[in-house]
This record gives sequence, structure tokens and C-alpha cells, in this order.
Amino acid sequence: MSVWEVHAVKYADRNGRTRADSFIFDDNHDQPHAMDYFMWVLRKGSETILVDTGYDAAEAETRARPIRMEPAEALRPLGIAPDDITTLIVTHLHYDHAGGLHLFPNATLHMQAAEMAYATGPCMCHDTLRMPFTADHVCEAVKRLYAGKVVFHDGDAEVADGVTVHCIGGHSRGLQAVRVRTDAGWLVLASDAAHFYENQRLRKPFPIVVDLQNMLDGFATLDRLASHPDLIIPGHDPLVRKAFPQDIADHIVRLDKGPTGRIDI
Repeated sequence: MSVWEVHAVKYADRNGRTRADSFIFDDNHDQPHAMDYFMWVLRKGSETILVDTGYDAAEAETRARPIRMEPAEALRPLGIAPDDITTLIVTHLHYDHAGGLHLFPNATLHMQAAEMAYATGPCMCHDTLRMPFTADHVCEAVKRLYAGKVVFHDGDAEVADGVTVHCIGGHSRGLQAVRVRTDAGWLVLASDAAHFYENQRLRKPFPIVVDLQNMLDGFATLDRLASHPDLIIPGHDPLVRKAFPQDIADHIVRLDKGPTGRIDI
């Protein structure tokens, strides 16, 4: 059976946050709690799959959330140009995961049908639910659909040999995690099914949520999908860069061999 390389590519971080921004009902709600922003690259021989796109400088300025580098620049050390990407898994359509769709014009998007319905449906009448989305990003996904470059999934599905997607929901209606066969075993890119290790391991929900039960049930799904708890990779935790070895640049870490450091929460 084939195995994949998996690279986590950090393109931004955000300080000035507190634990209240990361956990519901946290006793230490006013303590600082930083966040990293990632894309992920899967490689097997000549095959490359990009998971999520990050967001660009224009979106960073609009939201006053600066990035350290543009998505294309962040991918350059891996020898990847945006036009090279033909398979792109979109875990969900929030701005920080789908804000760079327009940068990858040749990509076919793999996403949950529930996510497109959510991002274009009645829930977007509510400011609170609409806040993590940007209309231009959603419109780019719709344009890609009309160009014949969207593959919709309904629950569990295989994108490639050794790469599957699994609808979790919770944080966003069609949020999907990505399961990847690696040398270390089945690795799960949780994306925002678990922003931080602490969300998933201590069953502490993240405050941005459309369905709290789905979020809580999703933590157990991540456990079931991964070969080992240390192979569940949260979407935004700075601890990922401490637990896994640095790759070919200081903003990239290699995930598929497993962690080399302790994951203490």
C-alpha cells in the first residue's frame, strides 16, 4: 500500500488572543493563547494534493489579521507553483482555509456538499454565522463549480489511494477532516474539527460553532480515524511545530514520520 509525505506549511500566526477565544467555559479565560495558521501538502511520487489554501494579503488587510507570507511564497520551498496544483481538498470555506482559492486556477476542489449549501444558504442571514466567511471566496467556489472543477462528497469518501475525507461538521456545517496513510500510520488532518490539541484531547469545544453536538461527537471520530492520538493534527496549534521535525524551511514541518517531541497540553 502506498504512503504519503505530509507537510504542514505555516503562513501566519496571531497573537493577542486569549483562551476565551479558543475554549468554551475555560477557567483561565483571560490568559494569552496564540494561534498558528497552516496549509498542508500531501506528496506521493509525482502526485501532490494541497489541503486548504490560506488567505492572501488583501484578505489580511480587510480583516486586520496580517500574514507572514503569501500562500504561493509559503509553498515555494517545496518546489510547488500555484499552477501545479490540480487537486485541492477544501476542509471548509472559512476565510483562513479557502481565502486563496483564486490563487490555484487549475485545481479541482474536493469539498462536502453540506459546506456549499451552508455557505450559500439561509444560515448566512445571521451575522455571527457569516463572520468567518468572505463572499468573494464563496463565489470563487461557485465559479469553480460552474467550470466543472468541484467534486462534492457526502460524508466519507476517497480522494486518492490512501487519502480519504470525513465530514465532521460542528465548527462549520460541512467541515471535513482528511485521513492520510503514512509511514507512521493513519494520520488525520483535523483542520478545524480541533483547532488545538486541547480542544480534542480534553473535549473542550471551540467557540465558533454551528452545531455543538457535531463538534463534540467529532472529537471521538478523530480518535477512531487515527492510528494513534499523536497522529491527530489540529488545525491551528503552535505545538505542532514543536512536536514535529522542521522540514526544508523554518515555517514547514514534516508530519508523516510522526512526532519527535512530546505533546504536552
